[in-house]
Amino acid sequence: MKFFAILIVVAALASGGWYTYQKMNPKKVDVAYRTATVKRDNVIKEIRATGTVQPIKEVAVGTQVNGRILHLYADFNSAVTNDQIVALIDPAVYDANLARDTAQLASNRANVDQATSQLKSNLANVEQTNVKLTLAEKDLVRKTELANRNMLSKSDLDIALADRDSLAAQLKVAQAAVEQSEAAVMQARAAVAHSEAAVKLSRTNLAYCTIRSPVNGIVIARNVDEGQTVVSSMNAQQLFLIATDLKRIQVEASIPEADVGQIRTNQPVIFTVDAYRDTFQGVVKQIRLAASTVQNVVTYPVIVEADNPDEKLFPGMTANISVEVARKENVQVIPAAALRFAPTNLVTEVRGPKIWMLNADKTPQAVGVTLGISDGTSTAVESPNDLEGREVILGFQSNGQSPSGSPKNPFMPTPPGGGSSRNIRRAMH
Repeated sequence: MKFFAILIVVAALASGGWYTYQKMNPKKVDVAYRTATVKRDNVIKEIRATGTVQPIKEVAVGTQVNGRILHLYADFNSAVTNDQIVALIDPAVYDANLARDTAQLASNRANVDQATSQLKSNLANVEQTNVKLTLAEKDLVRKTELANRNMLSKSDLDIALADRDSLAAQLKVAQAAVEQSEAAVMQARAAVAHSEAAVKLSRTNLAYCTIRSPVNGIVIARNVDEGQTVVSSMNAQQLFLIATDLKRIQVEASIPEADVGQIRTNQPVIFTVDAYRDTFQGVVKQIRLAASTVQNVVTYPVIVEADNPDEKLFPGMTANISVEVARKENVQVIPAAALRFAPTNLVTEVRGPKIWMLNADKTPQAVGVTLGISDGTSTAVESPNDLEGREVILGFQSNGQSPSGSPKNPFMPTPPGGGSSRNIRRAMH
């Protein structure tokens, strides 16, 4: 036990001596920094999103009648012209309906002629009865005068009076018959009008059996086959979907609400699709107010129009768009990493946005800056204007890193051609 106690005391004295020696003779430690040179370049601020390639105009061709598809005259990718026949529905039922309604129309027109003829006969009867009544009234007047002079018997006067009353009654009957004939004529004419409407409807339905293209375009969808029976209820059943001229297309992209305020019409847009390595160009044509919310993220549809002269872009392709919202040319540029460098072992009185510059004697110095736009990788510095050529600190240097440039992520794939993304964007413009 005594031996172990002496050993512990000796170890404690040795540790204390080593600590005192290190404190009295501190070792100088050099701090190395990763830096980048401030240079002038172009900075382009972009908003990126995904969208879907669509035709500028799509027309759904449907049917308003029911029946079996006899023939299809168009298929997928068929080029069609306005008023071209694209399908034929069995017209047998509608032919029969048209024949039935046409026969009923002829019958109703004959009824009109018959009722009109009867009306004319009744009108003639009224006229004849009216003439007879007039003569009877005159005869009654004469016989009444003769009877008053005792020159005519009472019985003859009564006969004249009865003849006059009989003709007056006959006139009322004839007038009633005229009214009935007029009503019959009106009813017959109404039946004719109804039959004409029925014939027009039957003829229209028969015409609907022949399906025609309403526009010039290309068939991008066919939803029926020959022999299939189509049934149109409340809505017309869609047979084809025709896209108008595909030499010009649109991309409908969803832009988050945080970025949509920077989008303006006629802004230039570049986009790519997975099918090609080409870069396509377009412009913003519309910012729609129809917001949608998915997982608490509010987005707005933005419509981009672009030329498609070779028709390489197909409807439904996914487009990765980049909208240029701001551009600064020939400005001082620093890496975005410089703004994230915040050493805890250095003290400065500079407040607000600042970067740390490396002086000629390799000592860091904080510099307040006014920042411009950023593309996510580089940031424009508006002031001070004398930073070009100086070294800006990005971070502390660790083993295996070069003093200049940003650290490389070993899991980050290298862009095609080995160039940076900013060089690629510069080449696009």
